[in-house]
Amino acid sequence: MTLQHIILLAVVQGITEFLPISSSGHLILAPALTGSPDQGLLVDVAVHVGTLAAVLIYFWRDVFAMLGGFVRLFTGRINAGARLAIHIVLATIPVVAVGFYLKVSGIEEQLRSVEIIAWTTLGFGILLWIADKVGMTINRLEHMRWGGALFIGLAQVLALIPGTSRSGITMTAARFMGYERSDAAQFSMLMSIPVILGAGLLAGIDLHQAGNIALNQDVLLAAGLSFLTALIAIAVLMSWLKRSSFTPFAIYRILLGGGLLIWLYVYGGAPLPFMS
Repeated sequence: MTLQHIILLAVVQGITEFLPISSSGHLILAPALTGSPDQGLLVDVAVHVGTLAAVLIYFWRDVFAMLGGFVRLFTGRINAGARLAIHIVLATIPVVAVGFYLKVSGIEEQLRSVEIIAWTTLGFGILLWIADKVGMTINRLEHMRWGGALFIGLAQVLALIPGTSRSGITMTAARFMGYERSDAAQFSMLMSIPVILGAGLLAGIDLHQAGNIALNQDVLLAAGLSFLTALIAIAVLMSWLKRSSFTPFAIYRILLGGGLLIWLYVYGGAPLPFMS
């Protein structure tokens, strides 16, 4: 991998992980559009570690509140932190179960196609726009109940299809339920912590079994760049949603999905020469 390729992947991962535009879809599209080789599992793990660190640092108060609340559960007392932790756990169970099945069945790899990404990017972009327009803004995180957390968790299962966007579909579900935009984004990002951690651990086990764990400058650069760009992306998104809507992200998805379909069906999906 060239230095330019590593920088591109790290920045793409950092920016797209928490924006409702699909990080997995963009990471698959990068080599497809440029004709460059796949980045490999080690770099994938590195950029996900970077984004995990970013969300932990940005939402450190919520993370400590959940950890403290989880400890309080053993004493039979439930506070706001404990309720949030329970909701995150409930929302994570469906994607863990279905994700494990897809991995062992081999279906996961069959979904990694540009055509699927094009349609999911377009379709779920339209759904995000609809949810944002029709959804009221009457609920905050403190209003969430177990059923609501489970509903958002079930929606998260759809993100196992590349191009859907984990953050996008969970924010869409939350907006349909009437949660304020910033609260929908906050819960979605907190949901990412166990998902990214679990995926990273599984990938780390695969790397260990293959004897392919070697920290070098490329890996550290990828992790560092994805961390910085993810931290900036989170801050910008949270600031934006306090005063505006998801419309720009929906428009981007519709344009990207439509453009990919044209590229596939009109130009045959050949690598773009100006991106090589």
